[in-house]
Amino acid sequence: MDVVQDDIGCRLSVIIPAYNAQDTIGEQLEALAAQQWSEPWELIVVNNRCTDGTLDVVARFRDRLPRLRVIDAFARQGAAYALNTGVRAAKAHAVAFCDADDVVGEGWVAAMGEALKRHVFVSGALEGKRLNTAPLARYRRESQTSGIQQYVYPPFLPHAGAGNMGMQRALFDAIGGFDESLETLFETDFCWKAQLRGIPLTPLPHALVHVRHRDRVRALLRQARKYAENDVVLYKRYRPLGMPKLG
Repeated sequence: MDVVQDDIGCRLSVIIPAYNAQDTIGEQLEALAAQQWSEPWELIVVNNRCTDGTLDVVARFRDRLPRLRVIDAFARQGAAYALNTGVRAAKAHAVAFCDADDVVGEGWVAAMGEALKRHVFVSGALEGKRLNTAPLARYRRESQTSGIQQYVYPPFLPHAGAGNMGMQRALFDAIGGFDESLETLFETDFCWKAQLRGIPLTPLPHALVHVRHRDRVRALLRQARKYAENDVVLYKRYRPLGMPKLG
């Protein structure tokens, strides 16, 4: 798939899905407002049924982020749906994703934007110490420090989290976006669909995002259960497509 160059005055669309993120999104927007890149880019915050003060926080950044837009995604709750809605509203041919509770590193926008001039599909590195102080979160092993993650049970294609990912819009359209039936691992599913089409996932170790992990036992257990459920879904889906048999 060829890299398509944008011709409408916006070279990159950065998309943040947001649900009740008033306590964290300000720090993310501060980091984005400080980004420097020679090309024009826009920021899209996707309001996925927020009921708190998230939009009030976002409104305070309109002067510092002149290409900031807020769009609504009310039909259903879920990150995959919110991301899909954001991409379909994007003005640029290249899109990059980050989360409302994380913080992009210095130079992240430029790293993503420049990489997507040369590559169709990219993912950046994750760092887990800066934003996490609770023991349950601080000592969690970070698996995407190089820009990609290895899938090991059973061993299969590499993947990455959507919280630090970018792609050409043409790839998104060709695959049909993220699978909204998956509450988790929808980005893993997308990564594998792309690679099975011959599109590599290019790691960007210098495109860093500081991640904020869950720090409560109940939230961690729920997350682990959802991952386990969707690991089974992906195994059934990709076993006929070359995933090794368990055991």
